[in-house]
Amino acid sequence: MRVYMDHNATSPLRPAARAAMLNALELCGNPSSIHAEGRAARALIESSRATIAAFAGVGEKDVILTSGGTEALNLALSPNIEAAATKGPFELLLAGGGEHAAVFAGHRFPKDQARTAALTPQGVIDLEALGRVLARASADGRRVMLALQAANNETGVIQPIAAAAEMIHAAGGFLVCDAVQAAGRIDLKAATAGADAVILSAHKFGGPKGAGALCLRSGDVHIREPLLRGGGQERGLRAGTENVAAIAGMAAAAEAAGEKFRQESRLLAAWRDELEGEIARLAPEAVFFGRDAERLPNTSCFALPFLEAHVLLISLDLAGIAVSSGSACSSGKVKRSHVLSAMSIAPELAQGALRVSLGWNSRREDCLTFLTALENVLRRIKARRKRSAA
Repeated sequence: MRVYMDHNATSPLRPAARAAMLNALELCGNPSSIHAEGRAARALIESSRATIAAFAGVGEKDVILTSGGTEALNLALSPNIEAAATKGPFELLLAGGGEHAAVFAGHRFPKDQARTAALTPQGVIDLEALGRVLARASADGRRVMLALQAANNETGVIQPIAAAAEMIHAAGGFLVCDAVQAAGRIDLKAATAGADAVILSAHKFGGPKGAGALCLRSGDVHIREPLLRGGGQERGLRAGTENVAAIAGMAAAAEAAGEKFRQESRLLAAWRDELEGEIARLAPEAVFFGRDAERLPNTSCFALPFLEAHVLLISLDLAGIAVSSGSACSSGKVKRSHVLSAMSIAPELAQGALRVSLGWNSRREDCLTFLTALENVLRRIKARRKRSAA
């Protein structure tokens, strides 16, 4: 039996979400049709929208349903957003150094109008540096949009969204918060307090892949440039027939996650701390990234200085354990994590980063199995090195 410890990549489907999707698949109507079958599908979408809105702490009409977090970020990160408190186009996009690739590659700002906001060595946005950038932008008369995660997908480090929002609003700006990793793991409303737009992805909290949402904190926000044009669904911002089953599954997962996250978080934090203590015992030289910052309760990112991540990743996979590397892989080559680079982590250490992420169906036994496998891997590696040195 395999052990799954990669919930930050995707979390297994919750039973409530599966049941909701199966029920939704029985509805044959197009949600845009006016007959009874179409109205039934539309009613399910709108009741699901209400559940997702309550989960995010926004109004029902301010939830734009998308295919996931990437699409929602691509939609939100536009210079042509209008709101009651922000007039005219934005002229500068600031993105935290640890943001997801969907921010860096998916925004719709001209390249010369996009900047990276510095992180501290613990992975938290440098608010003093942010203040200096905002002061310069204000002096130049430029309006700023800030893209900042509620929590990082690699390290689990939680960002000070409320403090950053206060600063960006004082400068007349707009804050887009990628809450994909925070949703279902910590108090979502508290974690995103002050953000103007909140991004969700269902499969991170036990919903299906292919469903997400852009949640706006004000009904006065208007995006002038939709990504998909067509039939006018989702306030004209996301054309195309809605994925009714995925939306229903997302809502069911959001409801379950909202009810259970406090209990789950306490357990996961205890298991994560126990796991890190045992890793440090097995390998005293282990380095834990972001450990001195506030982190998600389910996430541990660490490196063993003498061991490259892909070696450990493959060894654990062969032992039946699914975890992730802190580095992204492309064309068979391991690249240094941009998150760890932004934290000023040395390249030789960053290349060994491994991420363990727990979730709603994790068990303490999973952590113990991981530790046994890790101990066996380390023993074999040390034995080989001794033979090589002999």
